[in-house]
Amino acid sequence: MLKILKYTLIFIAGIFLISCLWFVPSVKKLTARSLKDTTTYDAIIVPGVPFNPPSWDMVMKMRLIWAVHLYKRGHTKNIIMSGSSVYSPYVEAEIMRLYAIKMGVPANHIFVEGRAEHSTENIWYGYKLAQKNGFKKVALASDPFQSHLLYSFARRRIKGLQFLPVIFDTLETLSHNEPKINYDSLRVQNFIALPDREGHWQRFRGTMGKHIHFKE
Repeated sequence: MLKILKYTLIFIAGIFLISCLWFVPSVKKLTARSLKDTTTYDAIIVPGVPFNPPSWDMVMKMRLIWAVHLYKRGHTKNIIMSGSSVYSPYVEAEIMRLYAIKMGVPANHIFVEGRAEHSTENIWYGYKLAQKNGFKKVALASDPFQSHLLYSFARRRIKGLQFLPVIFDTLETLSHNEPKINYDSLRVQNFIALPDREGHWQRFRGTMGKHIHFKE
């Protein structure tokens, strides 16, 4: 029975992935559309990545370098880091905030959303934090794959959200040096990883945004 459920979930996830990717514009079109005018974004939302010390992994590095690049180029006034302690005992948004500060972004221009445990929650709770702070022009800044996955969800749920996916040709020209951060004090006590708190089906529902109370 469990094996049948497992393969059913894999099949559903596959159909979901195909449907997400099929109707999404290319990275170049998304970026061109988002930067078609000279207006600077009030904030960009950067989804979190699990942190396993002593250093960042490739995905976190990619998202941070890109987000800091957008800030330094004047494409955004603020950065919203989004992500709870999901698969490691560190709040992803807090860790990414420390890195961004070391990379030259002023602390008062970085906001932390530490509730999200799934990609759909990153974008939703990040956007709600943007609204709370009066930010009106908001974009998601992430890797192309995640941007494609979240495109349909965002179009349904968040009016006016734009996308600034990573452009790898540009990323290659930027510094990839990892700054040193003091993460010891950020370790969450009595941490329980998401797979130990939720089964496969619950996590899949979370990925689909089913844990979000949209009317809150």
